[in-house]
Amino acid sequence: MSTRLLLLLCLFGPIPAKKPPDVDCQVMNLKYVHCSWNNMNTPDVNYTFSSWFKNDPETYCVDYVFANNTSIGCNQPCKVIDRFYTFHTVLKHGNETYRKEHYLKMKVKLNPPSKLTVKNESDFNLWFYWNQTRCVTSQVRYRKNNNNWELSNLPDDSQKYTINFPSSNSRYELQVRSKVSEMCGDSKFWSDWSEPVAWGFNNSTETIMLNEPMSVWTPVIYVVGAITLILLMLLLLQRERLRIILVPVVPKPSLNSPDVEDWFQFSKGLMKEGFKANYNEQACPVREYTYVSRFDSNSSDTSDLSDTTNQTDCSVFIGMNESEDP
Repeated sequence: MSTRLLLLLCLFGPIPAKKPPDVDCQVMNLKYVHCSWNNMNTPDVNYTFSSWFKNDPETYCVDYVFANNTSIGCNQPCKVIDRFYTFHTVLKHGNETYRKEHYLKMKVKLNPPSKLTVKNESDFNLWFYWNQTRCVTSQVRYRKNNNNWELSNLPDDSQKYTINFPSSNSRYELQVRSKVSEMCGDSKFWSDWSEPVAWGFNNSTETIMLNEPMSVWTPVIYVVGAITLILLMLLLLQRERLRIILVPVVPKPSLNSPDVEDWFQFSKGLMKEGFKANYNEQACPVREYTYVSRFDSNSSDTSDLSDTTNQTDCSVFIGMNESEDP
């Protein structure tokens, strides 16, 4: 029997001892403690988890985290002050029990800042604003035109950041993360980066939502909009067709005709002769006309008197008949 055991050991080597699961805990946003025991690998069995803070009774987990139908973690509620106390955990399966103590003061992870906005204020600077809990320190990173990120640390409880005199031809993108400040106990864990907010090119504000699922109403709105547009086009074409049939289009006379003769019922030759100016007429100056009477005393007969007076340069003949009483 011993010979067979030695032979098996030589062939397969020593059988490694089973390592106990390592429980790791972290305070999440100062609201609950998240513990996990799958850091090495996924356990083969479902463990029972219980925990408590100093001077508190032991509490069994009611909110397990599963992977492939196997429990790999637990979320336990807590108070803000609880992180300053020792946290005890117990992991059991059958006769196996694993106990551990945790010190969570430096193991706090906050949620990322929310509601990031950007404004181009009257001082010609670009201001970024966000919401977050108090007693935290923040760090921002921004980049210009998709270049490398630049990091900046902000004072405690700061909720704004400025970029001086931004270029309207550039695109600025900014993200924020935070952690508990040293004045409130400090933490070695930063929150995740917030959703980025961008400004630039057309001076517009854009919040980039990463991995956001499309709303179920979005395709419906697109389809309804397309159908409405098609119906409006058909209605417009039908109305135009009816208007042409019922009210024929009357030709509009052109007021820019090159020949004014087209407006009259005369031949072009007659129109040109009639409107042709003649500047070759002889000038005819006119002077005042004076009547001269001649009376012959030796004659008893009354005769017609005539006088031709050339008082113009045009040789105009002027005649008058005069009768006298006997």
